Amino acid sequence: MTDSSSNLGCLPIEAAAPKARRSRQASVTWGPRTVTIGGDAPVRVQSMTNTDTVDAIGTAIQVKELALAGSELVRITVNTPEAAAQVPYIREQLDRMGVDVPLVGDFHYNGHRLLTEFPACAEALSKYRINPGNVGKGDKRDRQFGQMIDAAMRWNKPVRIGVNWGSLDQELLASLMDTNSRRAEPWDAKQVMYEALITSAIESARLAESMGMDGNQIILSCKVSGVQDLISVYRELAKRCDYALHLGLTEAGMGTKGTVASATALSILLQEGIGDTIRVSLTPQPGESRTQEVVIANEILQALGLRVFVPSVTACPGCGRTTSTTFQELAKQIDDYLRMQMPLWRTRYPGVETMKVAVMGCIVNGPGESKHADIGISLPGTGEAPAAPVFIDGEKALTLRGDDIAREFHKLVENYVEKRFGGEHAAQAV
Repeated sequence: MTDSSSNLGCLPIEAAAPKARRSRQASVTWGPRTVTIGGDAPVRVQSMTNTDTVDAIGTAIQVKELALAGSELVRITVNTPEAAAQVPYIREQLDRMGVDVPLVGDFHYNGHRLLTEFPACAEALSKYRINPGNVGKGDKRDRQFGQMIDAAMRWNKPVRIGVNWGSLDQELLASLMDTNSRRAEPWDAKQVMYEALITSAIESARLAESMGMDGNQIILSCKVSGVQDLISVYRELAKRCDYALHLGLTEAGMGTKGTVASATALSILLQEGIGDTIRVSLTPQPGESRTQEVVIANEILQALGLRVFVPSVTACPGCGRTTSTTFQELAKQIDDYLRMQMPLWRTRYPGVETMKVAVMGCIVNGPGESKHADIGISLPGTGEAPAAPVFIDGEKALTLRGDDIAREFHKLVENYVEKRFGGEHAAQAV
């Protein structure tokens, strides 16, 4: 064995923490309310509806679901005159329901016409998403792009200039390919593609600024569907500009594949300080709620220590000592309960999102993990005495026994929230 005391003279191990990239700050406003993006603002979570925007009620309901799940901006498709005509009614319905979230309009081929011909739509939206690869070709491109920028300036709206490698400006790509062919040592095709994405985004932003757009009100994105590709593109994009950046692995996929790919790519970039808003572009499983992508985005930010959205539940994975499913069932019950309560608790119990709960399955790590939590329980493992010690604020408070351990612990959690985060905290919130 080595003598660990010999290492005490070394420098202390530095705690890992995300780096900081100071970007410009955009302001997204609706009515008297504002959400900031970039600068000293926290990384924001964004999502998008998959309803037909013409269905104003259905779209408003899904926006509400996404907002309650934690989405701070919600994007809706505005692709037809009929959809544009419904946008003010969607905003009106959200205001009636008390849904306090800005709407982002997703525009492509005909955005210049829709924003011009439907001023009520242009006004009701809080932000526009423009894809420079889909605003026209040749002489039309700058003119139609300019019409969208004019609308943004007229209504004082920020824009996200979102480049996607599935709809890249083909004229720009062809030009870069020609330039590359004349290099002494040509780049490979993927490097040219990276350059085209970055050039399209930055040149479009500078064009918007030359038209009078406030550069602080411009957010950029360069979305691709490969993890390593996204990392490479955004590292270079972050070097070349100080615009706020939106992160997302486009067409990430379904289920585990989409979740893991998004978490991998976004976490690496966020740890390097790159990214001011994020979206997890997850394809929902059949019957799965659209809100799952918001939950995953929240979890990514919370796991990195960048944001705190819901109380965390620590639970062991189980082993041969825990053949009973009691601790798994209780952990799920508590986790589901905390998430369900958060829309109410955020206003009633300020700070409750920082609470840590432990639900452990046996005496090996159970008591220790429970002591580290604000409130924790160590359930009996296979063959252990039917007793479950409960720890509150690091101290053993009581031991639960019998058939109602789960229900009794649930009640203890409720009482803890009321005692710790109610009272003075609630009064301050009011």
